This record gives sequence, structure tokens and C-alpha cells, in this order.
Amino acid sequence: MFEQLTGRLQGTLRKLRGSAKIDEASFGEAARELRLALLEADVHFGVVKDFLAAVKEKALGEDVAGSLTPGQQVIKIVNDELVNVLGGEQQELRFTGSTPHVVLIVGLQGAGKTTTVGKLGVWLRRHGRSPFLVSVDVHRPAAREQLARLGETTGLPVWESPSDDPVARTRDAIAEARRRGDDVVVVDTAGRLHVDDAMMEEMQRVAAVAEPESILYVCDSMVGQDAVQAATAFAEALPIDGHILTKLDGDSRGGAALSVAAVTGRPIYFAGVGEKVDDLEVFHPDRIAGRILGMGDVLTLIEKVQDQVDIEATEGLEKRARRGELTLDDFKSQLQQIRKMGSMSKLMELLPGASNTPGLAQMAPDEAELTRIQAIIDSMTLVERSKPKIINGSRRKRIAAGSGTTVQEVNRLLKRFAQSKKLMKKLSKRGRRNAPWANLPGF
Repeated sequence: MFEQLTGRLQGTLRKLRGSAKIDEASFGEAARELRLALLEADVHFGVVKDFLAAVKEKALGEDVAGSLTPGQQVIKIVNDELVNVLGGEQQELRFTGSTPHVVLIVGLQGAGKTTTVGKLGVWLRRHGRSPFLVSVDVHRPAAREQLARLGETTGLPVWESPSDDPVARTRDAIAEARRRGDDVVVVDTAGRLHVDDAMMEEMQRVAAVAEPESILYVCDSMVGQDAVQAATAFAEALPIDGHILTKLDGDSRGGAALSVAAVTGRPIYFAGVGEKVDDLEVFHPDRIAGRILGMGDVLTLIEKVQDQVDIEATEGLEKRARRGELTLDDFKSQLQQIRKMGSMSKLMELLPGASNTPGLAQMAPDEAELTRIQAIIDSMTLVERSKPKIINGSRRKRIAAGSGTTVQEVNRLLKRFAQSKKLMKKLSKRGRRNAPWANLPGF
């Protein structure tokens, strides 16, 4: 995420960090590099101009001039202004009045709108809501089928109707949600390859019937300034409340993220950070600014751990670790909990300083390696998992053949497990409960 922009900004700010004095000349050089980095990232030129003007005004002010660490102060100013560009305070969906509440999802075709509807439904359910999904896209043949499959995959209810009138489908879905007792209706509207009057008129008719509590524009972050132009057109036709950025995990530049909120004046509510239905995160401007500047995002990492880790299972693991009774089933269980949080390389990117350590993210095991490890454990008998010491040469050959791996890979896993077992026992004896990593899986 934002690799290109992060690399350029960090190189510029590194020069400022140790500066004993910030004057017109030194800031001017840094400003030119900042401007070039932001424009190369496809950030809207107006946003770049306003951003640099705000940074300059504060960087050359008396507070920085009189500071003992002016370089550090300027970096803080850049961080604060990035937060402002990204929308300032984090925004939450708010539901008031009678149910069902309606959330209208709009956007261009190909931005990931239908997938986002499924992800938002999963997020709402995880936060205590009862979502009901409906597609009113009667133009794209596969739109309704795609949402229906997402409903089957996630276990979310999806309204289906023989009607080909988007207004009627919207009205019927809201009535059905009210009958069922579902409290949020998420409406997937039709998209086009480009903005046109017919699409806008149709969405306005749907909005008039739905009376939505929120209208969210799905913005493809990979498109850059074009996404901002489309978002502006939608905001002129509809009372857009905010945005959902998609494909943010594949966006190395960051142009859309750094432009859409500032240009439209509407905040970013969520960001899609992967292809799985759980890969939708609340958008925190301060945390994203930290990631862009290479400061990491520890709060998001902690939230992922708290959301995915089974605390009771972890406490049981701790007790067994203290007694030296860990098994390969425990190892597999922890592996599964880690995988729920996303890829290891993405998790490591959230650590402070990760972007300054070349190859750190690549050191983490990839999904293919984690799959092989799980396949090896699954190919063992229950006795072998509980007593790995009995796994001799012939058993290793059988396990390798059963898992589609090699004997060498089986040997590496057994060696890694033995080392982990010793380490966890040692940590437990030292008072693991008080350690800062106490609730992280794998320790």
C-alpha cells in the first residue's frame, strides 16, 4: 500500500529530520521534492498546492524556528496536514430513526461495487447489525447473480424479485426487510463504464424511494485522478455522504486516497484491503498518514489480533506451554488464527519502521508456505501430532507423500516446532502474562 509514495516521501523527510535550521532555502528544496512525489502519485494538483501551502506556512513559523528539533517539527506538520487531506477525524456510519435503515451504494462499473456490498454486509453483521442485501442493477446480467453468490458464501440474506424495475426492487426489498426484522438494507445500484445522464436519473429515482440514511460512493483507488473526477460528478447529482475506497492494498501510489476527500469534501468511511469478504477496514486518516510516512499502524494490528484471536484458546495454549505439553495441533490452531488476520507480509507492514527495513515483509512466510505447513500437519496421525518425537524416517516419507511436499520440508517443520516449543516454555517461565506480546498468536 502506497509503496511508491512512501519511498519518495521518506527520502525527502529523512533529509529534514536532522536539520538544525529550517529556512526558505532548505524548505524550498524539500517542497519541490514533496510536490514531485505527490504529483507522481497522481494526487490532484489542487490538493498538492493546498497541502504544500499549509505545510510551508507552519514550517516557516516561529514555533518551528524556535524549536530545538525543527526537522522533527516539520515532519509532524507534514503528518498533521496529511491527516487533514485524508479527511481529518475518522467517520462512522450512524443509524437514527426507524428501521430498516437504508445504505445506498453507488459508483462506476468495475470499481468493485457489488463485492463491496457483500463486504459491508459482513462488517455490519460483525458489529451487531442484521443486514439485508439487494441488487437493483438490471443492466449488467451477472450483477444479481454475483450478489446472490456472495450471499450464499457469507450467509447473508439477499432479496430476489422477478421485477426488472430498479425502483420496484428497492421498494420490495425494504418492505421484505421490515417484515423479516432486518435493520439495515444495503442497496447495490447499477453502474456504468462512465458517468451518464441516464444512470444518474435512475439512481435519483431509486434514492427517492429508498430515502437512504447514507449514500456511499465506491471509489477505485487504482484509477487515481479519474476516480476523483467521477466522485465529483456523483456528488453533484446525489447527496453523497462519503466514500469507500476499493483495491487499496494494490495501490502503490495513493492518488485517489489523498485526493477524493479533499476535492469532494466528503469523508472516506471504509477501505477495501483484499479480496476476502472480511477485507474491509474502517478508514482512519491518522493511521493511513502513519503508514504513508512509514510510522506503521500498530492500532490496526492490535484490532486485527483482538478481532480474530480466540482468547480462551490462547489462554489454554499458555497453560500447556508452561507445562511443556504443546502439540502440533496447537501449532496448527495458532497458524489458522494468524491466517484469519490476513497475509503475514501485510501484517508486518503495519509494524513501525517496516518500510525502512528492506526485505522485512518478504521475510514473512507467504500463503503457499503456510498452506504447505498445514498440509503436512493434516497428513499426520493424531498420535504423531501429539508426540512428534515418534516420527521416524519412514513416517516422514509417508507424511511428505500424503501432503505433496518433501521430506526436507517435513524436517524443517518439525525442527521449527521443537524450537518454538522451547521458546514458549522459556517465555512462560519468565512471566509471559506480563509481556507486551501476551495476546499475540504464535508466541
